[in-house]
Amino acid sequence: MTRKYEQRRRAEQQEETRRRIVEAAVGLHGAIGPARTSLSAVAEKAGVQRNTLYRYFPDERELLHACSAHYSELNPVPTTDGWSDVEDPLERAGAGLRALYAYWEANQQMVAHVLRDAESEPLVREVSEARWGVPLGAIRAALLGGATDREGAATVDLAIGFRTWQSLRHSGLSTADAADLMARVVARALGRP
Repeated sequence: MTRKYEQRRRAEQQEETRRRIVEAAVGLHGAIGPARTSLSAVAEKAGVQRNTLYRYFPDERELLHACSAHYSELNPVPTTDGWSDVEDPLERAGAGLRALYAYWEANQQMVAHVLRDAESEPLVREVSEARWGVPLGAIRAALLGGATDREGAATVDLAIGFRTWQSLRHSGLSTADAADLMARVVARALGRP
């Protein structure tokens, strides 16, 4: 009986250590970006030795994927539930872009750091594409609503971009106003007057 208790307690301690390492890395990624986060800094922030960090995460790829999964669990990209079946392109785009732009706003510091680092770091690009590719692809497809023309697709691609939202916010628009503006642009591109 004592042995099972000790094994269970040890497993709990290992899970706690792993969680501290992942949370430390997520905090640093949000503050300075993944490319500027050293493994030494992660170990220090988590309160572990580097060899302990390596026991849990033998390489940076595993740590980045664990961080991305943890962050995404706490901050999921919005789904298309509730708006993807709306027939009217303007209403559909408005609902979808309001949800997506609210996500960009709530996660702007992390997203900005990750996108900046993804431009020069292939590993960061790989992890960010793995994490955001599918949900953004679903949002793109729902906004297109079956449309296949290149101009409409290009407009939707522009509309869902973080940097588009960021640029509109820097121009003085609120997140809601930016979503409504781009919804009108998307609807026009998809053939709604």
